[in-house]
Amino acid sequence: MTTYVALLRGIMPTNPNMKSEKLKAVFESLGFKNVATVIASGNVVFDSPSTNVAALETKIEKELPLQLGFNSSTIIRSREEIEKLVKKNPFKNIKDEKPNYLVVTFFKDRQKDLCTTLTIDDKGLVTTSYMSGLEKKHGKAITTRTWKTVGRILKKMENR
Repeated sequence: MTTYVALLRGIMPTNPNMKSEKLKAVFESLGFKNVATVIASGNVVFDSPSTNVAALETKIEKELPLQLGFNSSTIIRSREEIEKLVKKNPFKNIKDEKPNYLVVTFFKDRQKDLCTTLTIDDKGLVTTSYMSGLEKKHGKAITTRTWKTVGRILKKMENR
């Protein structure tokens, strides 16, 4: 079994069909094991015997509208990939506190880097304009998480 995290794009915790309990139920209905969510922003940790990440992403993307009535791009990373990213520590010597806003952008296209790393001065940049700029440059097959969220995801993956 491999431990993965599905990073779902565009999850809004205020939408009742996007709540963690419902997302967890969808993943369990797909036969995934040890399903757990990490904060209410579309991070679902699970185990699967499959090593075909593209097939897993497609399976999840097809099921979400059927069970919950919304579409969401799904980007999957293995525990090993998240561990490698955290060990690399792309934010060396940068404090994870205001005015810094440390984020990681994950790409669905596995030909690209696993992620991009940025430090954002939250006084001079609005998150929505930042995200719009990323989408214009890279398309919508991306999703962004804070560095703190990446750490929480890894912790959940390790404590299984």
